[in-house]
Order: sequence, then C-alpha cells, then structure tokens
Amino acid sequence: MAKSPVIGITMGDPAGIGPEIIVKTLLEYEVHKICRPVVIGDAKVINKTLKDCNLSCEINPVDDINGLFPGKKVINIIDLNNVDVTGLKLGVPSKVCGSAAVGYIKKGAELAMSKKIDAITTAPINKEVINAAGFKYPGHTEMLAELSDTKDFGLMMVGGGLKVILVTTHMALKDIPVHIKKGSVLRTIRLAHKAMGYFDNHAPRIAVAALNPHAGEGRLFGTEEWDEIMPAILDARGEGLDVSDPLPADTLFYKTKEGYYDIVVAMYHDQGLIPIKLLAFGKAVNVTIGLPFIRTSVDHGTAYDIAGKNCADPRSLIEAIKLAVEMVGYTHA
Repeated sequence: MAKSPVIGITMGDPAGIGPEIIVKTLLEYEVHKICRPVVIGDAKVINKTLKDCNLSCEINPVDDINGLFPGKKVINIIDLNNVDVTGLKLGVPSKVCGSAAVGYIKKGAELAMSKKIDAITTAPINKEVINAAGFKYPGHTEMLAELSDTKDFGLMMVGGGLKVILVTTHMALKDIPVHIKKGSVLRTIRLAHKAMGYFDNHAPRIAVAALNPHAGEGRLFGTEEWDEIMPAILDARGEGLDVSDPLPADTLFYKTKEGYYDIVVAMYHDQGLIPIKLLAFGKAVNVTIGLPFIRTSVDHGTAYDIAGKNCADPRSLIEAIKLAVEMVGYTHA
C-alpha cells in the first residue's frame, strides 16, 4: 500500500498565531488519516505553544522524512532552532521573527524541490516584518517563486465552491489598470487552465472577469476589456482553451457558483477575494500556481491581536492541508 503524502507545514511568524493553529491542527485525527505532516519550524516555540494552550502532545524532532513517527499525539518537526523563546513576545512583530519565518519557507522550498516532501502548506507571515528583516518580498508567493526560479506564477484562492486566480495581486488600486495587459491576462488564463489540472479537470470552462463595471459598456466606462483583455482571450481560444468573453464581475461569481464555469480569472485582489471570503471566511485556501511543487496556505494573516490567547481557529490550515493532499493525489495519478 502506498504511503500517504508528506506535507511540510512551515510555522510562519513565531509571534503570530501560526504555532497555535499548527498544534491544534495536528491534534486532529482527520489530518493524520490523510497525510504525514511535518512542521518546519522551531521545536521550542511549538513546545511553548502546547503549554500555553494546555495541550498535550509529544514532539519528535527529525532530521529527514525517514524519521517521521505516525500518530495524532505526535508532532514531527524539522527543528531550525532559530528563535529564543525566552525573549519571544507573542503578538509583537519583530525582525528576529521575520527572519525566522523566512528560514522556514526557504527550508520548505528546499525540501519540496528535492522531492523529500510532497507539498508545502504555509502558516501566516507578516509582509512588513519580513521586509524589515531585510527580505524584500511582497509575500510568500513571490518568495517561493524566486527560490524555485519560477517566472510564471499566480495566486489562486479556493473556497465556498469557487476557484479564483488573480491577474494582479498586491498593488494599489490606482496602479491596477496599468498592469492589465494582454500578456498578463493571457498568462493568467493559461495558469487557470494549468490549475484545474491539479483537480483532474483538463478541459475547464474559464470565466474572465471584466475590470470595469458592465464590462466597460461599449467603452463608456473604460477600454481595457477591448484593448487588452479580449485580445488575450482570443489568443487563449486559439490555443484551444475554453474561455468566456470579459464578463461583469457583479454577476460572474454567482454564475460560477451555480456551475456555469470552473474557475474565474479576476483582474485584481479584492475583486477575486471578496466573493471567496464572503462564502468561506476562515476556511478558504490560498494556492500558488506555477511552482514546481504544490503550495497551499491559510487565507488569513498573523493575527497578532489574538496571538497567545488560545482562541485562534485552525480551520483554514486544516482545509489547506486537505487541499494539498487532494492536489498531490491528482499529480501522482
């Protein structure tokens, strides 16, 4: 019988809720039933978190995947030993924690690229903190892309019956129209098609959201649909992809939820994420498409305001692990 996949869980910011949602997740039988989880983090922080949450679990530090010990009462961890817990202040951002979090991500990418783990699931980091620590990335996605030398990549969100991939991600609203170009839209349509292959759907119906209200209303409310988005769609159709015209976003997500389409290409961050979070807040999953390995993540941040209060909800992490296992299953099929 084939062994269940190994999912590497990066610990995220030690001062945030990452360690708490990890220990709560790894005490759930449903997680161990489908995979062999291993934390990439700091054993002392995990041990402190268990005590703070009044939870009981054995910690098993491992050097490689061959040392994993099964069971929901065991947390296997690749211990980078890069946090001084005596000086750790939960809920307080620091450069030290930012640097530590980057260390976990780099180790996770290394293990994934060497095929020692089957997928990475990431706990949250704080973008300002990692930048203050000297790592100039907008977030996980861009960091993992650089670590794996990936040129074409995209952010997809899954939840509430929707799959949404973004043309632009973290940028000011005023800058978005400048970045809605034929090339970027076509690249994202191709990534949408690739993304659905992870779910054994090799002929997906791809819906493309318009940038402007009413899809520009015949150029009255903008020209991006005509000048950039539609030309990308025509090229994608020429490649054999099933792609819609630019559709008004105010109705597109409803139609996708009802089954008319399999995945939505959204033009910008909030356009795509508001529907997902409305339908699946706290349970949605972030997926990076285009990497040479599978990466899923929680849909929330470090939540410094509740760190150390034993009230963090682990559901998004549980869902992220489940989705990673699902995607591994199709890539191994």
